[in-house]
Amino acid sequence: MSESSFEDFVRQHRQNFEEAGPHSRVWAQLEQQLAPGKKRKVIQLMGRHWLKAAAVLVLMVNSVMIYQFIQMKKAQHLTNVSPEMQEAKMYYTAQIEQRLETIKSYPDALLGLDSMARKELELRNDTYQVLEAELIQNPGNERIKAAMVRYYQLKLDLLDKILEELREKQPVSQKQSDYEREI
Repeated sequence: MSESSFEDFVRQHRQNFEEAGPHSRVWAQLEQQLAPGKKRKVIQLMGRHWLKAAAVLVLMVNSVMIYQFIQMKKAQHLTNVSPEMQEAKMYYTAQIEQRLETIKSYPDALLGLDSMARKELELRNDTYQVLEAELIQNPGNERIKAAMVRYYQLKLDLLDKILEELREKQPVSQKQSDYEREI
């Protein structure tokens, strides 16, 4: 078939090729069937997202509650647990801090302490933290209270001995003597 004969054939039978298509009622029914499905799908998608958001919210609330509980436990210290130890703690802490400041006023070369020894001299070292944790867990235990007071006393004795040796090695400077006069 040549091209012109094909075109003639298409022109002659054009009406046979064209169909009117479905009636408008068919389109209306299809729209009605599809529209409720969309709404259900949207509701299902929203339901899934709300479920995810609720799960995330529950996790966040639980995390905040656990964090606050841990912070509350940390904030609960010796004065809240054992009020009778508050005076002893204040007295010994002031004395220890005073002696530590005096020791720090000496030159490092004269002290001859390494970092580990310096850490042990500090008031709140590992031993202190263990005793304080035990006292928080057992606030009525007299043995732990006595151990805490004994810790303070031993710390003061140690610092006094260090100061004695330092004073023997180096004469007291003017700054130190002024400080000691205030005491």
